Amino acid sequence: MKKVIKIKDIDPIYFAGASDKNIKLIESNFKSKIVLRGNELVVDGSKEDVKSLQNLVNEIVNTITRKNSISTSDIQILIQSQINNKIDEDIEKEDILLDDKIVLHTHKSPVYAKTKGQKKYLKAVNENDIVFAVGPAGTGKTYQAVACAVSALKNNEIDKIVITRPVVEAGEHLGFLPGDLKEKVDPYLTPLYDALDNMLPNDKLRKYMENKQIEIAPLAYMRGRTLHNSFIILDEAQNSTHMQMKMFLTRIGVTSKSIITGDVTQIDLDKGAKSGLIDAISILKDIKGIKFVYFDENDVVRHRLVKEIIKAYSKESS
Repeated sequence: MKKVIKIKDIDPIYFAGASDKNIKLIESNFKSKIVLRGNELVVDGSKEDVKSLQNLVNEIVNTITRKNSISTSDIQILIQSQINNKIDEDIEKEDILLDDKIVLHTHKSPVYAKTKGQKKYLKAVNENDIVFAVGPAGTGKTYQAVACAVSALKNNEIDKIVITRPVVEAGEHLGFLPGDLKEKVDPYLTPLYDALDNMLPNDKLRKYMENKQIEIAPLAYMRGRTLHNSFIILDEAQNSTHMQMKMFLTRIGVTSKSIITGDVTQIDLDKGAKSGLIDAISILKDIKGIKFVYFDENDVVRHRLVKEIIKAYSKESS
C-alpha cells in the first residue's frame, strides 16, 4: 500500500539529514520504498511497514522538536524500538509468553520473567549467543541476566560465570577511597554480589567463587582473556568506551554466551568520550546471533514510584 505521511512542525531538511542519510538509514531497515517530497514522505510497502514508519516519523519529529537536532544513534534506537514493537505484536498473536516464565528456582523463591520486556529478554537469551539489554533502571536487566547465568551453571550447561562492569567514577574518586584496590573496586560491584546473594545460598556461592566458577571483576581485568564454555555478563555497558566494548566482545570463546546490559540515559564517561554501548547498537545491529532487547518504564519492577520518576526525568531531559 502507498501512504503519504506529512512532516509537520519541523524543517524536512532536519528529518532527511545531510545527503538524505537519515532517509537511507530508515529505508535500509524496512522493506518499503521511501521518498521525501517537500514536507511529505511517500511510503510504499506492506501495511505493517507503513504503520511502523508512521510511528517512527512521529518519534523522529518529536525528538527533533525537543532537541532541535537528531543523531544517527537517535534514529537507530527509534528504528529498533519500532522493530521490537512489531516483534511484540507477533509474539502476542502466536500466544507465546502469556504466563510468567520461571528463569531460576532459588533457595528463596523462583525468579520470574514478569513483564513483556523481560519475557522477550528471556526468549532472546535462549535463542542467541549475545544479547544486549538496553533500558532504564529497575527493569530487571542485570537481575534477569544473573538469573539466566546461574541457571545455566546449575544445569551444567556452562563451566563458569564471569560478571564484569566498567569502574567509572561518578562523583567520587577511587584514589580518595580507603583500602587496597579490591576494597576500592568492590563497592562498584555491590549490585552484582546482591543479585547472586538472592539466588544462591551463602555456602554454595562461597564455594563457586573459591573454585573460580563465579568471577566478579572490573572490565579492565578482562583484557587478554578468552573465555570458553562460560556465561559472561557486562553490566553498566553504557560506561564502556568503544575500545573496551570491542575488547569485551572479542573475549567470548567457544560455546559461551554473553549478555550486555546498560542504560544510555545514565552515561558517566568524561565529556567527549563516546559510549561503547551506543556504538555497538549501531555497528552490530545486523549480525545474526546478536539480539538487542529494549526496555521502557512499563518494564519497571521496583517500587511503583520508580516508573513515575523515570517518566519525570525523561520529560526534564527533553
